[in-house]
Amino acid sequence: MIANQPRYSKEEFARRGDEMYERVVRPHLQASDKGKFVVIDIESGAYEMDEDELAASDRLFMRMPAAQAWVVRVGSRYVRRFGPRFRPHSA
Repeated sequence: MIANQPRYSKEEFARRGDEMYERVVRPHLQASDKGKFVVIDIESGAYEMDEDELAASDRLFMRMPAAQAWVVRVGSRYVRRFGPRFRPHSA
């Protein structure tokens, strides 16, 4: 299997990914989609959504092997978080 190479700068990749999410995906989202992963081909607008990031990614690449994939988590600015988080202390 040959790995896809990025065809855009990081800035252009992000701009296209965000634009596709807002224009193509967001109008179809429902409250029950919060927390799911969306994997979008930034060139065609094709996307897959799943609670499992790899499942969504695998389905997109099965349909579009040369996809330039952008990953978004519905309802979050971040796909995943690293480092400490605030956790309330139990009494």
